[in-house]
Amino acid sequence: MTNSVEFEHPYIRMRRNRQSDWVRRMVCENNLAASDLIWPLFVIEGQNKREAIASMPGVERLSTDLLVEQVAKARELGIPAIALFPNTPSELRDNEASEAINPENLVCRTVRAIKKQVPDIGIICDVALDPYTSHGHDGLLKGEQIANDETVEALIGQSLNQVEAGCDILAPSDMMDHRIGAIRQALEEEGHQNTLIMSYAAKYASAFYGPFRDAVGSSGTLKGDKRTYQMDPANSDEAMREVELDIAEGADMIMVKPGMPYLDIIQRIKEDFAMPTFAYQVSGEYAMMMAAVQNGWLDQEAVMMESLMAFKRAGCDGILTYFALDAAKALKKQNI
Repeated sequence: MTNSVEFEHPYIRMRRNRQSDWVRRMVCENNLAASDLIWPLFVIEGQNKREAIASMPGVERLSTDLLVEQVAKARELGIPAIALFPNTPSELRDNEASEAINPENLVCRTVRAIKKQVPDIGIICDVALDPYTSHGHDGLLKGEQIANDETVEALIGQSLNQVEAGCDILAPSDMMDHRIGAIRQALEEEGHQNTLIMSYAAKYASAFYGPFRDAVGSSGTLKGDKRTYQMDPANSDEAMREVELDIAEGADMIMVKPGMPYLDIIQRIKEDFAMPTFAYQVSGEYAMMMAAVQNGWLDQEAVMMESLMAFKRAGCDGILTYFALDAAKALKKQNI
């Protein structure tokens, strides 16, 4: 019988490289490993205490003792670093974010506990004032405006406080102008030349942050919005300028936040700057997928792994994700 499909030499069939598992693995362009994952964790005061976060199914706030146990599990699975976020009691929040520079604050105590019990995992500390301000903003308010330069001075104090507690990577997420250079200079002057800075260089004023603000307790305190310092979601070239400035000021790594809605930004950054580039698969992204999973509309492991691979395909060197532990377990099951 004559084949009804006409071919020209050579006979190209793209499906040949997809016909079996071994050949698919052999020609795979991108791979995901546990070393690509960073696990964000929320810490609360108390002992043997855990609190479910209603808007983030499966994610909990943990007291330091329980959190350290989870960090140990992450290390056993090959996750190289965790990112720490505090839920600061309301009585410790004020207009000046003074708790941020308290050497005995919740973050500092937790960093020391992790370093004592799980010393060989990296600790990333958020540098921003919103967990400590009574108004929920990342910076200090002067009237109705965020005061950039005064905020930068406060961020320097917060950064040094966290580094002296044992933080390995500072992650400024505040989006104030010139804070990377100021923090880097302070680190050099104080003898912390080896401290890494992972800059949230392209952090957008996104609607996807809502569950995170529930987790850290700032959703009820936030007055207004953050559009005067976080980026306009319509802008792409502006992100390139922000990244270029932060690299020039001394950033070691670059972060894009949120993640999946901004894969184009990730790809541009990686192609233009060839810097270690990370993305944060934020709370809203996680919550959407988990809501669909709970309704039976999506398979959790399949959608989790596909979404994380999208970051790798876009050029990410690593991903902050609430799926980190589950993804690492899945990868271990696959012997990856």
